[in-house]
Amino acid sequence: MPPQPILDIKEIDQSRIAVTREQICQVNPHRYEFQQLDGIFLIDFEKDIVVGFRDIRDDEFWVRGHIPGRPVFPGVLMIECAAQMVSYFVITRENFDGFLGFGGVDDVKFRGQVVPGDRIIMLAKMIEFRGKRRCVGATQGFVNGQMVFEGTITGMLI
Repeated sequence: MPPQPILDIKEIDQSRIAVTREQICQVNPHRYEFQQLDGIFLIDFEKDIVVGFRDIRDDEFWVRGHIPGRPVFPGVLMIECAAQMVSYFVITRENFDGFLGFGGVDDVKFRGQVVPGDRIIMLAKMIEFRGKRRCVGATQGFVNGQMVFEGTITGMLI
């Protein structure tokens, strides 16, 4: 049984992008095929919640080989998308001068497939901040209202 959503997906206004892909590039260093976050709908520093999205295209580098004839968005890229969103949130919130790298990934579960044409909506709730050293965020991914991913991302300032 999946956990409760961090936020009700129906409350997210997908017609209003709060942070564009270009604005994300001003904070996160990821580029080209490794930029996994397309935009952010909501960023709430008081509640420590961020909601972003990734539109899955059929011309992406992994489509040809994962899985030929039936491409499925790799789980590791779902984790990376969530991590990039947490990174943007933490660097912006804390006004860090640096890069937030992986410190760990825990309790990951994949609960459904994501395929070209889907929009995966990523939710994160920050659950721990340890100064400028470490942060932890609970993350979830949804496609068409169904949870397809959950995991805890730990980031460390590099």
